[in-house]
Amino acid sequence: MAGGGGAVASAAAAAPPLPKRRGRSLRGRSPLRVPVKPCTAAALGFVARVPQRLQKFPGDGMAAAGAAPPRFSDGDVDRDPRAAAQELTTALEKNPDDAEYYCQRAYAHILLQKYADAVADAKKSLELNPSNAVALLRKGLGEYHIKNYASALESFREGQRLDNVDDTFTIWIKRCEETLNASQTEMQQPLPPKIKYDWYQTDSQVIVTVMIKNAQKNDVSVQFSEKEMNASVRLPSGEDYNLKLVLLHSIVPEESTFKVLSTKVEIKMKKPEAVRWEKLEGQGDSPKLKQFTPDTQHLYPSSSHYTRNWDKLVVEIKEEEKNEKLEGDAALNKLFQQIYSDGTDEVKRAMNKSFMESGGTVLSTNWSDVGKRKVEVNPPDDMEWKKF
Repeated sequence: MAGGGGAVASAAAAAPPLPKRRGRSLRGRSPLRVPVKPCTAAALGFVARVPQRLQKFPGDGMAAAGAAPPRFSDGDVDRDPRAAAQELTTALEKNPDDAEYYCQRAYAHILLQKYADAVADAKKSLELNPSNAVALLRKGLGEYHIKNYASALESFREGQRLDNVDDTFTIWIKRCEETLNASQTEMQQPLPPKIKYDWYQTDSQVIVTVMIKNAQKNDVSVQFSEKEMNASVRLPSGEDYNLKLVLLHSIVPEESTFKVLSTKVEIKMKKPEAVRWEKLEGQGDSPKLKQFTPDTQHLYPSSSHYTRNWDKLVVEIKEEEKNEKLEGDAALNKLFQQIYSDGTDEVKRAMNKSFMESGGTVLSTNWSDVGKRKVEVNPPDDMEWKKF
């Protein structure tokens, strides 16, 4: 830098040096510089000099007829990018088809961190001069900083095809590829599973139902403490689901249990006393504990405009099932289920043994008989037993 005692701002020791070009630039005046605002040069991994105040652009004050239009070098833009952008705008009003003016104004916009404007000017410069490698570099820099990494990579690759000597394109191509690969890796990482859970209460228990289907009992772990419940479930997909609840009131851990069903995991927490919980979680006990009353018990907490007595609903469903009149096989199956449910341990063993050994053709409740022998297959008269 001539005159003015220009300072030099450098990046970390490992930062790559400014690329050097063979010969002269497209303007024939100054070598190609990496268009990076000096204050951000360290972050970008390049070395840049601190811009000085612009005194006067080359060509200013030309009044003679036929004088050549002023040219603006990278150094002119470095010294005062804002003033350079204004001068270049004025110059473009007089020469709207000057590709170099658009390219240099794009450089000024990059130093001013107006990256969208830099992209627009670089594109205009390329429309006027498609073989301008510098314009492609500045277009790519603008696109990179507005996080359009795919377009930036395309611009840098096209610029490298036009100028395979300048290492700047190689550096920025690598940076774009690394950024795009990192973004794709983040997108491929699975999102944590969204599992819903609900809760309701009776006068003696708080029941939490976690809506997980087909969980295996060995894959479910639930730990209880006085004011906390921790559930961990290995999902069929192989992912882990964890639920931690800091409870509003105390529970009895020793009398709290859980059950794994085909459609859910049901967790029952024992209340030490018949207190109505206003909510499931919270810090500390509520100042006023409400005892259960017949009118308000077992209500499911909800944002809905109505509430429902869930225990009453369960009783009604069971009563309907009990009174339901079944026919044919359904009625017979229900009878067998009732016999098994009400039977002694010997009756249950007899039914299991006879059913399994006979291939489902015999069902006996007499353990003293079937316990002494193997139950043979005995199909109905109009059917034939076949092994597959």
